[in-house]
Amino acid sequence: MDSVSKRTLRKDLMLAAGLFASGAVMTVASLTEIRAEHLDRMAQATPVPSAAPSPSATPAESKPGGTRPTTPAPEPAQPAPAAQQEGVKPALPPAPAEKVAPPIEKK
Repeated sequence: MDSVSKRTLRKDLMLAAGLFASGAVMTVASLTEIRAEHLDRMAQATPVPSAAPSPSATPAESKPGGTRPTTPAPEPAQPAPAAQQEGVKPALPPAPAEKVAPPIEKK
């Protein structure tokens, strides 16, 4: 091998090694960031309540004949009779004729 081809080979190998090393550094940095972000999210599942009542050993007092809601339970909405006969309106207008595909033939 003459000196020009050795120099070119050495230059190409140094470039390849540099590119490989920079790719490895970027990979390690990305994985480190992903792992750190994952741990940050897993650090605490629920926020700490700021003013939590102190837990008591006895349950709350139960009142016999306590009050219950007197209003009737909510009923589902009833559409007007005219709206029921009209039916549901389409969300979009029909497609123009040139955009409608021909029907699929059965085999």
